[in-house]
Amino acid sequence: MQRKTATLRAIWMFGTILPLVAFAETPPARSPYPESKKVDQVDDFHGTKVADPYRWLENLDAPETAAWVDAQNAVTFGMLEQIPAREAIQKRLLEIWNYERYSAPNKTGERYFFSRNDGLQNQSVMYWATSLSAAPTVLLDPNTLSKDGTVAISSLTISDDGKKMAYGLSSAGSDWVEMRIRDVDTGADLPDVLKWIKFSSAAWTPDNKGFYYSRYDEPPKDKNQYQVSNYNQKLYYHEVGTPQSADKLIYERPDHKEWGFGAGVTDDGKFLIISISQGTEQKNRVYYQELGKPDAMIVPLLDGFDAEYDFIDNDGPIFWFKTDKDAPRSRIIAIDLRKPQPENWQQVVAETEDTMQGANLLGNRFFVTYLKNACTTIGIYDLAGKRLGDVPLPGLGSASGFGGKRADTETFYSYTSFTVPPTIFRYDLKTDESTAWKQSKVNFQPDRYVTTQISYPSKDGTKIPMFLTHRKDLQLNGENPTLLYGYGGFNIPITPAFSPAYVVWLELGGIYAVANIRGGGEFGTAWHDAGRLKNKQNVFDDFIAAGEWLIANKYTRSSRLAIHGRSNGGLLVGACMTQRPDLFGAALPGVGVLDMLRFHKFSIGWAWTSDYGCADKPDDFSVLYAYSPLHNLKPGTSYPATMITTGDHDDRVDPSHSFKFAAALQAAQAGPAPTLIRIEKAAGHGAGKPLSKQVGEWADQWAFLVKTLDVKVDLGHSSPLISSE
Repeated sequence: MQRKTATLRAIWMFGTILPLVAFAETPPARSPYPESKKVDQVDDFHGTKVADPYRWLENLDAPETAAWVDAQNAVTFGMLEQIPAREAIQKRLLEIWNYERYSAPNKTGERYFFSRNDGLQNQSVMYWATSLSAAPTVLLDPNTLSKDGTVAISSLTISDDGKKMAYGLSSAGSDWVEMRIRDVDTGADLPDVLKWIKFSSAAWTPDNKGFYYSRYDEPPKDKNQYQVSNYNQKLYYHEVGTPQSADKLIYERPDHKEWGFGAGVTDDGKFLIISISQGTEQKNRVYYQELGKPDAMIVPLLDGFDAEYDFIDNDGPIFWFKTDKDAPRSRIIAIDLRKPQPENWQQVVAETEDTMQGANLLGNRFFVTYLKNACTTIGIYDLAGKRLGDVPLPGLGSASGFGGKRADTETFYSYTSFTVPPTIFRYDLKTDESTAWKQSKVNFQPDRYVTTQISYPSKDGTKIPMFLTHRKDLQLNGENPTLLYGYGGFNIPITPAFSPAYVVWLELGGIYAVANIRGGGEFGTAWHDAGRLKNKQNVFDDFIAAGEWLIANKYTRSSRLAIHGRSNGGLLVGACMTQRPDLFGAALPGVGVLDMLRFHKFSIGWAWTSDYGCADKPDDFSVLYAYSPLHNLKPGTSYPATMITTGDHDDRVDPSHSFKFAAALQAAQAGPAPTLIRIEKAAGHGAGKPLSKQVGEWADQWAFLVKTLDVKVDLGHSSPLISSE
């Protein structure tokens, strides 16, 4: 079964405004930043008094907050406009981004469904076709739904007969979704509109009459819908052609307000599978219901919340799962519903040295995706668990896809690397041959660059892998502008991927370094556990050690080393720049979790306590307080040049994290380096951001680094016009 479940796993005031932040050698006589007033807010955490003078910036609806945002943006954009290379960088970004790209097709019924972007469209367009060579028909063009491209498709599921599409739309980057139904033949929407949905897709029933989905209650009218905490998700069934008020409640647990529900229907149509998550904890419960029986009970199958269990497929009462139960790097097991006790489980595919990421049953074989040193490999196994071979991939990179059903005769996947744009392959399940279906052609010269993978010791001696991508003619002279990227959390692996933005950084003569630090999912649950809760400091030590290694090995020097990360990676950047401000020349924390004492009080922030802990608990507080970026800024310190980025509609990581950190950093900064915040209007955490806004943000970040790291840009070159030589 192609999984259709979704879980919760898966964030001013008045004063003198100068048009430009000066990059002076001595601090300015007066602050070039807007005034950020301070209030007498002090909280008591288990006997420790903690000041929060910028608490007022948490009120996103207040006029004074809006004024502060506008004033900060005026300073930031005033400075960026003075950087000569900014326009050239933006032009080059548009040139590279202007390439045709496709998603891997999904065949449902008699049609193939896929997305396509002609190059510079703000949002990709959904199509269907009767064959891979037939002219496609537009199914949904989200670019027609808003003038600025800020309405995006967030989820999409086709009914089993290929005649209806349930799809979710998000606006301005919000996680809130409105779900609609479109008739595939006519391209017209049905009257159905479902609201107050987050973290859910549709799971169609085999009769194509309706689907399961999860939603929250409508937020109180007096609360900001982007900040209100998301609790008590409920699972519903919607029958096509009926109002949402008539939807049938399938399951809820008011006694466990943190539980979230993802639904899927087995390919044989006999079972509803309910995956129950609790925040971002890498564990879940699995319940099921027999759909052929009237008033069938929902049966707990895996209720210990002791491991991760990903449903793959079933053969009648035999259910196959990928699980890390008793296998930190995961394995495949079979559970018989007639005797489901653990002692009766059968191991099908054993754990290996590589980390199992996922598995699908296609053509009566398991196609298993592994990570080997953060690069994808694909193993093929028969139903008894015998390894039959591999899917050959073009090189060290990332592959994804392999969707479909057990009886399918073909599947599709995408392959990419740091310098190879995505190629969509068709895999023939009868001949075991891959053929390229769509191959992106990008306006740059990949043969000028090389990617290597090294390992370096962290503070405690742990070996950490790191990818290095740069020009082949790189000189190890300690002078190269270098961007160090990391994430390090929530069991999420960082693998090779193509990005037009990073191509421009390479053309600027930059090194792009990606450190696979602890806390991620590159090496299974043990790697994740080594970088969360009380072990979170390991993540920062790993990243700091990466910077030290790059300097010691003559790739760069501190004044030319920048660090970048988003979301949990924004926390990473904030913690490292406050712990080692001397090590970095610039910092780009994006949509970061920066107030570790209050993150759990906004929207879905409570769900992250499985990785971070919670300041309401004394032991957790001491750990969080020790590294919380907001609370570890020290007045009188020379911090690296910093540009914080966030969106005013971010309801994943509340923008007040970035607002408060910016205000505190500007007050603490003793050196000449600029401390800016760039606040995107009508934008959220990142998903669904229109291409025009992406290009603008990347151009501003690269321009900021060009200025602060003293990168030489030859504006006289023609395309590719960027060069540090």
